[in-house]
Amino acid sequence: MQEDLRISLSKIPHRDFFVSLFGGDVFLVGGGVRDLLLGKEIKEIDLIILHHPIDEIIEKLKPFGRISLVGKSFAVLKFHYSGEIIEISIPRKEKKASPGSWSHKNFLVYADPELPLEEDLKRRDFTVNSMALNLLSGELVDPLGGREDLKRGVLRMSNPGAFADDPLRVIRAARFAAKLNFKIDEEIYERAKGVEFSELPKERILEELFKINLTDHPERAWEEFLPLTVLEKVFPSLYRLTFWIQDGIFHPETDPFGNHTIWPHTLLTVMQAANLAKLFSLREPQRHALLFAALLHDVEKPSCSRWEWRGGRLVIRSLGHDVEGERAAEAFCESLGIFTYRGYPLRERIIKLVRVHHRPSEIYNNREEVTRRAFNRLAKELEGEYLLAVLLDAADRNARGQAPLQDLDEVGKWLLRKFKEFNAEQAIKPLVMGRDLLAMGFKPGPKMGKVLRRLYELQLDGAFTTKEEGLRLAPQVSREIFGKERV
Repeated sequence: MQEDLRISLSKIPHRDFFVSLFGGDVFLVGGGVRDLLLGKEIKEIDLIILHHPIDEIIEKLKPFGRISLVGKSFAVLKFHYSGEIIEISIPRKEKKASPGSWSHKNFLVYADPELPLEEDLKRRDFTVNSMALNLLSGELVDPLGGREDLKRGVLRMSNPGAFADDPLRVIRAARFAAKLNFKIDEEIYERAKGVEFSELPKERILEELFKINLTDHPERAWEEFLPLTVLEKVFPSLYRLTFWIQDGIFHPETDPFGNHTIWPHTLLTVMQAANLAKLFSLREPQRHALLFAALLHDVEKPSCSRWEWRGGRLVIRSLGHDVEGERAAEAFCESLGIFTYRGYPLRERIIKLVRVHHRPSEIYNNREEVTRRAFNRLAKELEGEYLLAVLLDAADRNARGQAPLQDLDEVGKWLLRKFKEFNAEQAIKPLVMGRDLLAMGFKPGPKMGKVLRRLYELQLDGAFTTKEEGLRLAPQVSREIFGKERV
């Protein structure tokens, strides 16, 4: 293994640069070492430099790039170099300031360039993230057996005593289980039972959820949230899905113990949604919208479910759970502070997707009668992003225990063909504008606004498809509303 590590040193970005400045005192730490050992591309460049005070490090780096000091007392800086941001620190150790508080701010941090590297590694979350690699010699520093845990595919705590001091580490356990496809050590489940999350800022939780959404199997993290007690303590509206049964014939999917609850269907929907997001190369904001909507699409089934006699047997029906789910989705977004994401209306899109998640199937089931109007209305509700509704519908319908979809199913393909045939994305843009009516002799004001709104409704219904056709209808619309052709 050591021989392999020496060969792999060439894969570490900017290795020669840092060795030229700090010699054998600079180490790659954390996720970069883990990914190097797993044969993956290094995406996180975190370095620790020994025997050099932070001021000296800053002076040496200053000529080569911009430096952002995260906190001098923490001895952490971000070095902007060659288009990348590299986190650099000196060894640290932490101590909880007050035993009674779970706040992430309740820590005293001691930074010392002469502190043994092993002390810094012991304060980290998991053994697979608690290794360091000397950039000059290729020596692996692994005081906690992280390399062996990598081989075993196990997430194990680096310091059981410090693990519970930061509740976020419980959430990170689920994220790394999803990211690495690793098992979680039994002791983590036991420790998690006593962890409180009430003082954990929602911004930190949301940041982890965004990272979970970007893994190949986000459903794995949500699956782990149940035994880790995160679901119960942080997401109670989702927790009750683990108790509420679904119809065993229409929903044959079960949890590992054979229970026909809503939760296994939810996890399978998230799995299929993540796979479709990858197949359709969704941008990050769209992926987040789709995956959060998949997670929440059935969140209000418990409040809407009733037994009903149909087709010679009792069935469970959940009429209206899409409409009720809209309010629950809004509450979920509010609890986490979800608003926009890089300028994208993430909250609005999640809420709307939950509300319309059955609409594509309804359109398909009535395909002999549906007109352009149904497609235009759905496209308008999602501001043109009907693809997300089609993908969510497909994920929901195919969450019955099947293998991940390798392509959109025939229902989804039909829907996309019809959306394109009706040019729905363009059809929702108003063809007749206020300036057009002014040119026809209409006067500006609320009455003209009513005419414009009625014309837009007719456009969505397919009554006209060009501006000229709309303008010819304008006098008739005005007459129907106000009794005269111009207002």
